[in-house]
Amino acid sequence: MKKTITTLVAVLFLAGASEASQKIIILKSDKPMSDSRIEMSQLGGKIVKEFPFIHSVVVLFPDYVKDSEIYTLPSVRTVEEDKYIKWIEQTETFKSNPLPTVETVLEKMENGDYSFELPKMTEEEGKEIPWGVAKVNAYGAWPSTQGEGVKVAIIDTGMDYTHPDLKDNYAGGYNAVDPALDPKDDQGHGTHVSGTVAAVRDLQGVVGVAPKAALYAVKVLDANGSGQYSWIIDGIQWAVNNKMDVANMSLGGRQGSDALKAAVDAAAEAGLTIVCAAGNDSGPVNYPAKYDSVIAVSASDSSNKIAYFSSRGAEIDFIVPGVSVPSTYMGGGYKSMSGTSMACPHMAGLAALAVGAGAKGPEAVKALLTKSAVSIGLKPTEQGAGLVDAAKIPQGK
Repeated sequence: MKKTITTLVAVLFLAGASEASQKIIILKSDKPMSDSRIEMSQLGGKIVKEFPFIHSVVVLFPDYVKDSEIYTLPSVRTVEEDKYIKWIEQTETFKSNPLPTVETVLEKMENGDYSFELPKMTEEEGKEIPWGVAKVNAYGAWPSTQGEGVKVAIIDTGMDYTHPDLKDNYAGGYNAVDPALDPKDDQGHGTHVSGTVAAVRDLQGVVGVAPKAALYAVKVLDANGSGQYSWIIDGIQWAVNNKMDVANMSLGGRQGSDALKAAVDAAAEAGLTIVCAAGNDSGPVNYPAKYDSVIAVSASDSSNKIAYFSSRGAEIDFIVPGVSVPSTYMGGGYKSMSGTSMACPHMAGLAALAVGAGAKGPEAVKALLTKSAVSIGLKPTEQGAGLVDAAKIPQGK
């Protein structure tokens, strides 16, 4: 099948070819996008994608065209290389630490410094609930809200939407890597994330934090967990255009981007609550989690300690489980994985519960989640407002 131009450019990058250079260009607000089409062609450029929601274009130029030449065009405000980078880094699964059971997690919650009202559940229900879903007390919110009617975009590697724990909640999606194809997962990461958000409640496999939320697969990363900045912005634009309520972005890079910041800011302005993984390098918070308009999450273990790999900093808004998290995986199976990527969907599920409880827009969602959070005794740079008790979400509205 014929590949899209952006996919071909990624191949050129990987092969070390230099025939073309792809740029993301933010246009001046007083210049119509139609003007840019004529201007770019004067330098031999071809517009391959338009992002009206941030008044930007993606342009393929001959390699000899320099940024300084592009800046001479009347409509141009900023110019960036449309880099192809690794966006997800899987950490080791902690084989030395046994996977905590729901019972041990509830016991620790009961004996801890915070006062969750512990849920009553049957033995079958307890077996289906992963320890992280129990840790955020999702079960305590379910009598009031399970995220029904809430649209959650999983901006990631795609989704195995045929998985028995995901198929009933799958509602569609988009493939920004190759728009001619559906958003089927070819890496595994996006499927794992999806289950933590909204695996169905059927007493089999696992259950997600918001088990009745509608899942949308937005594929912005390839089988290597890599992608161009323009693919991610395209995925955000799709989420905005299709009126998603929540977006999970379990991805990050160490370098910021004017266009990426513009995209998450515009999405928040449009009413999309974006939840981002802080990063797995034990250092400063990565991008886009570093931006003010998103919810940034760090990762904890079952003992309420920050995971050694978790990035941290003043930008952290909440902490959620991210070590040895069991969830759905490609091929209908299940797998335990660790990372802030695994913490992030717990928070996206909680955001879906908040929307289901009546919170409208990112500010209201964050305020309700903050009101429902409790400290677990860590520094603000590690835990933000703390760990959310989902049972408090319906009460706090």
